[in-house]
Amino acid sequence: MMTTTLDENAPLDATQDITLDATQDGAASAHLAWHAEREAALTTEHGWLSLVALHWLPVEPTALPSLPGRWSVADDGAAVVHARASDAITSGGAPVDGEVRVLVEEGRSSSELAFTAHDGTAVVVEVIRRTARTAVRVRDPRAAALTAFTGVPIAAFDPQWVLDVPVTWYDEPRPAVAGAAQHGLVHHVRAVGEVVLERAGRSATLQLTEAGDGTVALLFSDESPDVAPWRVLQAPGRPDDTNLRLDLNRSVNLPYAFSDFGTCPAPLAGNHVPFAVTVGERRPERAA
Repeated sequence: MMTTTLDENAPLDATQDITLDATQDGAASAHLAWHAEREAALTTEHGWLSLVALHWLPVEPTALPSLPGRWSVADDGAAVVHARASDAITSGGAPVDGEVRVLVEEGRSSSELAFTAHDGTAVVVEVIRRTARTAVRVRDPRAAALTAFTGVPIAAFDPQWVLDVPVTWYDEPRPAVAGAAQHGLVHHVRAVGEVVLERAGRSATLQLTEAGDGTVALLFSDESPDVAPWRVLQAPGRPDDTNLRLDLNRSVNLPYAFSDFGTCPAPLAGNHVPFAVTVGERRPERAA
């Protein structure tokens, strides 16, 4: 965020005007470049816009809609596929003719399984493990959300929503349970600290969770009428930082906002902002 030391009651001179405009223009340009990268990541061949199905696996080998082979879950939670060579299923790129097992840890996923559709399209079958249940999620480049994608609605950059806020780190990460976009699922996360957001006389204390690589995540809901039920902001943050820079212009939708097949974590209890955060990504339109 741009910081200045100015007399609020004194008019800015021409030099100050030029400096402020240049700084804001640079930040706005950087914001546009960031969002272009964000949309490019969404539109990769097997990215989040390619989700077309989510199947929780049965105990008995079963044919699943739009998938070749027969699918089941083993006693240890592994996904099992029984396939013939004609099913054109591969595991790690190698053709499958028989049975293949894929075991993933809780909260993790594997994209080693795939098949070739009749028109030659490569479709990835992602194995996921959530709340001690195993599912396969289908990533198809022919998904309407991907082929009809025209961009994610986003508010114009506003420097007033780039906040430098004090952060209180916990002595040790605190295990916590969060809800999920899918009914009946939960996520086990680790809260590492908290910040206070204030606006127009209202405030909220929000918990931060681990995000890896020296960053923290802020999952939150707010009072905006045109956003998904919750969004996330990822920011650099280390235990020796006394302040965090939260650029709320970079609040983004989680994958669940684009389809019915995301299993994304919900904000921790209390992570609701009692005012509208008018910047960041807005609710995306769903393809018909």
